[in-house]
Amino acid sequence: MKLASLKSGRDGQLVIVSDDLAWYAAALGIAPTLQYALDNWDMVAPRLQALATDLNHEVIPRERFHERDAAAPLPRAYQWADGSAYVNHVALVRQARGAEMPDSFWHDPLMYQGGSDAFLGARDPIPAGDPAWGCDLEAEVVVVTGDVPMGVSADDARAAIRLVGLTNDVSLRGLIPDELAKGFGFFQSKPSSSFSPVFVTPDALGRRWDGGKLHGALCVDLNGAPLGRADAAHDMTFDFGRLIAHAAKTRRLGAGTIIGSGTVSNRGADGGPGRPIAEGGLGYSCLAEVRTVETILTGAPQTSFLKPGDTVRIWMDDDRHHSIFGAIEQLVQ
Repeated sequence: MKLASLKSGRDGQLVIVSDDLAWYAAALGIAPTLQYALDNWDMVAPRLQALATDLNHEVIPRERFHERDAAAPLPRAYQWADGSAYVNHVALVRQARGAEMPDSFWHDPLMYQGGSDAFLGARDPIPAGDPAWGCDLEAEVVVVTGDVPMGVSADDARAAIRLVGLTNDVSLRGLIPDELAKGFGFFQSKPSSSFSPVFVTPDALGRRWDGGKLHGALCVDLNGAPLGRADAAHDMTFDFGRLIAHAAKTRRLGAGTIIGSGTVSNRGADGGPGRPIAEGGLGYSCLAEVRTVETILTGAPQTSFLKPGDTVRIWMDDDRHHSIFGAIEQLVQ
């Protein structure tokens, strides 16, 4: 089933969305918010599934679903932890600046804890701020968990995944070096992220979900031109089971925890850096990687970061070329 939150108060109003994203039915009598549903999943999920079935069979009252009316499915969350599962992306960035790649990066996931009190909806604008901040997009896959015990295994962690979706994890590249140099991690360089209009239960993804990875092209357009079509399952060094287990090594995770994959990144067919779509490659899911490849190939970046007036679109289609999660479509301001 597909779930969304219409803009209403701080936590939105939970609705069930039809498989084709055209219609919705309010879930108010079952669960007022998505967080409530996640807190009471075993009791609530069967009733939500029954509502979804009735909606898809057109046997209950329904309303037109407009993605512009949707908040982030979880407008605020108890926890947002973003990994870096595509180590190819990390390796490229470090190569461009001549930094050594520690071997541990291939065996132990990187992860940071981001702000989760004020997420952006899929159509909310991106506040670019000072041009020197270097505003960048990052197209990623996310999962939402139920309660996860401390010390969970990767296998058991996969069973805790309740929902799957997409995010634009906005980064301010110009602020990152000074923040990391302090040794305390990201804060100002990671403003509010935005999320796809709907999140989807794993069973509704069919063959695209293998229990720990989402298969398919993560599509990214910048100003109407294709930027990325990377496959979300290829080159994913750590699946979501590993990422969740990493996050839960020293603490339990509460229901509604969002875990991000990090920027989706594919190697080129020759094993080297990925190539632009115009050159027959799968492109890129963030501008930092574009600039990194330019630096590796030519000695200097040529592509600028986001600027006011730019538009970003992130989505994934099913086998019939229908959007699975709806589209993140944002104007930079």
